[in-house]
Amino acid sequence: MNLNKAYILGRVTQDPELKTLTSGASVTSFGLATNRVWKDKEGNRQESTEFHNIVAFNRQAEILNQYAQKGTLLLVEGRLQTRSWEGQDGQKKYKTEIVAEQFQLGPKSQNGGQQSSGQSNSSSGSQNQGSGEMPTINADDDEINLEEIPF
Repeated sequence: MNLNKAYILGRVTQDPELKTLTSGASVTSFGLATNRVWKDKEGNRQESTEFHNIVAFNRQAEILNQYAQKGTLLLVEGRLQTRSWEGQDGQKKYKTEIVAEQFQLGPKSQNGGQQSSGQSNSSSGSQNQGSGEMPTINADDDEINLEEIPF
């Protein structure tokens, strides 16, 4: 049995960049930073930051481009994928990315941001507004009613 699954919770490092492929599909890519905090042998607080490349396609790309921005807290569930290409210098280049399959936007800060959270879930399209649960958006639908988006 094989498993290629990644869960990343962090902050968006740059505004997502939306592009359209020759096939007509939308794609967006951006960075996500995660922090790790621990104490060393002497009891001193240590911290390190990892930067991850995220890519999303189709409706998820459009939603992320519209609602995620630099500093947004974001939970991404996806799979790892490594691309390769030949650079202008003739050298083979590699880039490992997390291909977003589902995501959940976190609340923004009090200074004029997003008031509630949203989730893109390709397997569930139910709305849980008013129940205290996180609402979901089915990103596989061709159209999403803007009134159904909880933020």
